[in-house]
Parts: sequence; structure tokens; C-alpha cells
Amino acid sequence: MSLRIRISWPAGHTTATIDETPTSKALAGALPISSTARTWGEEVYFDTPVSVTVEPDARQVVAPGTVAFWTEGDALALPYGPTPISRGDEPRLASPCNILGRLDGDPRILATVRDGDPIRVELID
Repeated sequence: MSLRIRISWPAGHTTATIDETPTSKALAGALPISSTARTWGEEVYFDTPVSVTVEPDARQVVAPGTVAFWTEGDALALPYGPTPISRGDEPRLASPCNILGRLDGDPRILATVRDGDPIRVELID
């Protein structure tokens, strides 16, 4: 089973396919979410009302476009390129994050998100 979500901000939107995991189930139960976008290098992240523990397959280095959940910050993390702690071009998250799925399409669309933008996440039927 997988879910589809839409992530929207003033300059655009993208969709993502989310796999069934304990974290994605908790997230789905909290949707829709409105939050404030933060940027960290080429990563967008934002607070959620969800609080979960680190899953066994959590990773710190991920592919661009990975939808991750940062358990230390109760936040969704959407890397599309290098962060301040990356080695080379890899997206390296602040700490190991639970992996939820992938953005549909080009993750570089996230470059249009500005720090402080309102951001909304909702389920797509």
C-alpha cells in the first residue's frame, strides 16, 4: 500500500508517493498539515504534529527527492541536493531520518521554497 501527498507553497507544489511505514501511518493520520518552511542548504524541512521514534532502516545520506522524517525535530525533511554537512553532491541529513518515500518528478522544484514560506501537506485521493 502507498499514499500520495501534495506539498504546496506560494511559488509551487509537488507530489510524493509514500510507502507504508509506522511513521507514514502516523503522518497520514495528522494530515492535512500547515507549517512554516525552513531551508538548510538544498533541503526543505518543516515542523509536523507527529512524534515518532527512529526506525531500523533510518538513513542520513539519501537520494535527492527522498521524503524523510527527522525524528529529532518532529519534521518532514525534503532534500534535493547538498546540505551544509554533505560530502560532495550527496544530500546528507542532520541525523539519520526515517525514509517515507519519494517525490514524484524533479526534486529541484523545491529550490523555489523560501525560508519562512507557508507550506501545506495533504493527502491526494
